[in-house]
Amino acid sequence: MISTSDFKNGLVFEDEGQIWEIVTYQHHRKSQAAAVYRTTLRSLSTGNVVERSYASGTKFREVPVTRREKVYIYDEGNFAVFMDNETYDQVRFPKDKLGSQAKFLQENMQVLGVYVDEKLTNIELPPNVVLTVSSTVPGVKGDSVSNMMKPATLETGLEVQVPLFIKEGDRIRVDTRTSSYVERAKE
Repeated sequence: MISTSDFKNGLVFEDEGQIWEIVTYQHHRKSQAAAVYRTTLRSLSTGNVVERSYASGTKFREVPVTRREKVYIYDEGNFAVFMDNETYDQVRFPKDKLGSQAKFLQENMQVLGVYVDEKLTNIELPPNVVLTVSSTVPGVKGDSVSNMMKPATLETGLEVQVPLFIKEGDRIRVDTRTSSYVERAKE
């Protein structure tokens, strides 16, 4: 059993029959009031993100989690196919459970398979990936007075906001958690 004092980012526990992973948490204590832990949780079965508060001292069942390296191989309709780096077994994973992260998948991309009770429940992508800009509108010279952004479509079909100086064919780094532009990739 674990309690709220054991909370840390990435901790996996069971609450109300569901398996949750802590995305972020904060400890709050107001004067003359009991301490409260405010958390942002991700369901490992559905991928939904919720915010919950727990009273200090609440106890939960810790869930054993293992992570195994996998490689994204190809797309198969509504499934993404991954290969285990150790056993070379291929596993199909539903793209709807990946949600918006499915737009970041590229052939031969290294990912982590999250296993809860020896069952594959989630795929973790790297924090950011490098993608090529396939189309964007040209930036107008003289529009660089402030941090102006424009839409750009990437090679995987994902659309992000980029600075005006980014052109078609540029390689950019994109944050997989927020789907936002980070920087121009250095070649």
